[in-house]
Amino acid sequence: MTPPRLNAGHGTGHGPGEVTAGQIERVCESLGLSATTDQQAALLSYLELLGRWNQTHNLTAIRRPAEMLTQHLADCLAAVAALGRHACGATARRILDVGSGGGLPGLLLAMFRPASTVVCIDAVAKKAAFIRQAAGQLRLENAEARHGRVEALPGPPFDLITARALATLAQFVQMTRHLLAEGGCWMAMKGQAPGEEILQLPPEVEAFHVERLSVPGLDAQRCLVWMRLRRDT
Repeated sequence: MTPPRLNAGHGTGHGPGEVTAGQIERVCESLGLSATTDQQAALLSYLELLGRWNQTHNLTAIRRPAEMLTQHLADCLAAVAALGRHACGATARRILDVGSGGGLPGLLLAMFRPASTVVCIDAVAKKAAFIRQAAGQLRLENAEARHGRVEALPGPPFDLITARALATLAQFVQMTRHLLAEGGCWMAMKGQAPGEEILQLPPEVEAFHVERLSVPGLDAQRCLVWMRLRRDT
C-alpha cells in the first residue's frame, strides 16, 4: 500500500513537493522518540489540517508543509522527547500549553502522552477554534482547547506548564504562577539560551536546567529552559 503523503503544493501555490509518513518516522527516530504507526499518521493528518486552515485563517507564517515539518513538527517533537528525561516532565499528569497557537507543542504532547490531560490556551479565538477542531479530528480526547488569557484561567493546577517562544521567562512564570502544582515545573521553549532572561527571574524561581536541543533539518539554535520554585521557599 502506498504510504500517505501530504502535498506541499496543495492549495498553496508553491509548486510540487510533499511530506511523507516516512519523513515523519525518520524525524521521530532521530529524536529517539518511539512513534507508533497511528501516531505517525496523526502527525501527518495534523500537518494537513494546519495547512488547510492556514490558507484562510493565517495561523502561521510558515506555508510550505516541508518547512512546517522542520520548523513546527520536528521543533516541537524535540521538546516532547525531552519530557522523559526529567522527573517532573515524565510524571506530569496535567500539562498546560500557554499561547498554544496552532496547538504546538500541546497537541503533540497529547498525542504522545495519552494518559495526561493537556490544556491548550490561546488569547486568539481562531487559534483556539483550530485546536478544538484538530483535537476532535485527531481523536485526542485528552486535549482541551481554551480561549482566553492564561492569567484568568482557573485551577486545578498543572504539573507541567510549557510555552513556545512566549514573552520573557519572568513574564511567563509570573502569568502562570497561580497554576503551577506543588512540585511542578515550567518548560520554556527558546531559541538561543536566554542568559539575561534567566538573570531576571524572580528570586523564588530557579532555572535548574538549560537543555540544548538538536532539531533534525533545522540549522538554528534551540533550547529548553526548565524552571521550578526554589525548594527553600
